[in-house]
Amino acid sequence: MNFKLVLWLLWAGFIAYILLLAPPFHLDKTLTLLKNIFTLHWTSINPIILSLFSLVGIWLLIYSSLLFIDGRMQSIRFWPFAIASVGSGVLGLLPYLALREPNQQFSGQKDAFLDLLDSRFYGIVLTLSTIVLLVYGIAFGDWGDYVQQFQSDRFINGMSLAFCLFYVLFPTVVGDDMARRRFPNAQVFLAVVFVPLLGSLAYLCLRPPLLLSTISEQTFIANRSISTR
Repeated sequence: MNFKLVLWLLWAGFIAYILLLAPPFHLDKTLTLLKNIFTLHWTSINPIILSLFSLVGIWLLIYSSLLFIDGRMQSIRFWPFAIASVGSGVLGLLPYLALREPNQQFSGQKDAFLDLLDSRFYGIVLTLSTIVLLVYGIAFGDWGDYVQQFQSDRFINGMSLAFCLFYVLFPTVVGDDMARRRFPNAQVFLAVVFVPLLGSLAYLCLRPPLLLSTISEQTFIANRSISTR
């Protein structure tokens, strides 16, 4: 089956699950949770829920460090999907993964934003933040309460599954990023793929800088469009 079709089916299937099969949606409870998160009233939130919410954000930042660079060489840009992902998580990301074409090059110069996303400093900050969140959630969280909320609350249920989908989908983009950097090490790839979250973060900390192509971005996109006709 065509891989793009698989991604579209996954996107549609996740939407169908959330709407038809997930636990009930409690609007007041969800709004209260979000209000407490954004107003820093964290003592009233189960640390597992708070950590999970934050780790979904970490996943978005991990993907951003690859896909804003990838989007430079695509006929579509990543930024609209990044904005959609802030509000919808993996549902905003999946359409980009389905629409993008494989590419293992980067052309032109990196601006300050891409330079930050490409830096090891970015990966180190995300890694340290993740370790703090994991320790906080595991050490202080109420697992019984989390399981009860997972089974009874659509927002918590969907957020938890989205976290898992971010992990499952990461191999669809990391291979191109490795090739873009001339880093085709199978053992490293397996470590990134099979170690949830921390493997991806280790990759951001250890990957070499981008190798820049001498061809222009517009020429690359135009040539690929012609070749795919």
